[in-house]
Amino acid sequence: MQFPLFDPTAALIVAGGTLLATVLRCGPGEIAIALHGLKAALGRGYRADDGKAELAAPVRAIREDGLLRARPADHVDPAFAEATEALVHDRSLASLQAALEKHKVRRVAEAETAVGVFVQAAELAPVFGMAGTLVALSRLAATDLSAEGAITAAIALSVVTTLYGILLANLLLAPIARLIERAAAREEAARQEVVDWLAAQVAQAMPRRKSVSAQHHALEQAYGSEAA
Repeated sequence: MQFPLFDPTAALIVAGGTLLATVLRCGPGEIAIALHGLKAALGRGYRADDGKAELAAPVRAIREDGLLRARPADHVDPAFAEATEALVHDRSLASLQAALEKHKVRRVAEAETAVGVFVQAAELAPVFGMAGTLVALSRLAATDLSAEGAITAAIALSVVTTLYGILLANLLLAPIARLIERAAAREEAARQEVVDWLAAQVAQAMPRRKSVSAQHHALEQAYGSEAA
């Protein structure tokens, strides 16, 4: 007994059912995030060297002119543009780190959402493979068993839908989830390298503040000279 490897009905049941159930379970918003995550994972990705090159000119201006005359970095990655704006405005590395951390939290959350969507889809695909088996059995019950090929067609649909569900889950959807996860981890590692480099570069331009003891000593000297 031979079964066709391609069955449009089986493909529609498994792929269409998985897609519909995933959209209904996750919602259009999460689906959009998942597709964006997939696009980013398939692209070139964020590179630390590119980030440093993009920030080289603003960093050089900050180091040469100081933070008092520096301007926020324009036409760069939005996270670093906002971070340099906070740095120039507050003249504080803590503000730089806080702005970057806010964007990191958002990116991580979006990556987790994208991974979750494809993980759920991978869980649903075998379910619709089993649903194809039920459809095949229902067809078998409504078919004249004496008809030539009726039993063969029903068994073929049952086997192929189960196969499609397993293959869709394990050869496409689950690997995509891991692909997005790995790409997000690489991006965060690259961004952290740029963050560390940026903090080290602008640290020299930070305004020097006297310690409390130094200020107290200066006041003592001032009042002492006035008393004399």
